[in-house]
Amino acid sequence: MYGGNRSDLHPMTEEAAKRWVRRLLDHEYAWVIETSTLIGEIRLDRVDLRDRRASLAIGIEDSSQLGKGLGTEAITLALGYAFNVLKLHRVSARVVDYNLRGIRAYQKCGFVVEGREREAALVDGAWHDDVMMAILDREYLATQRKGT
Repeated sequence: MYGGNRSDLHPMTEEAAKRWVRRLLDHEYAWVIETSTLIGEIRLDRVDLRDRRASLAIGIEDSSQLGKGLGTEAITLALGYAFNVLKLHRVSARVVDYNLRGIRAYQKCGFVVEGREREAALVDGAWHDDVMMAILDREYLATQRKGT
């Protein structure tokens, strides 16, 4: 949902699904999330190897798959790639304030709330804040030592 309009969710046509997958294939740091079907995506955007940072975006498109830990698992895998392969120092995320499930998933993976951007997202005609979150490489390593 990416903080988008909650009323915009509708089944994808086959052609729309093909375009979605093609777009992800063209993105250097994007992956599909799948069970028996494609249910979402996760991406590292604005990857800056000089400053060793990126932002993370995840979306589970199939609401029947929410609450199963798939988002947390995908975030954990993407962070492993970001910190272990790309050797990043920082990964940030923006989450619309009503997405409590998303905020909890990020926190479970070690993200820390750094602040709030007031009324940054217009969703279904109402303004919502974006919650700014991030995790540093040393925080990621600490979560790995704990077995999280």
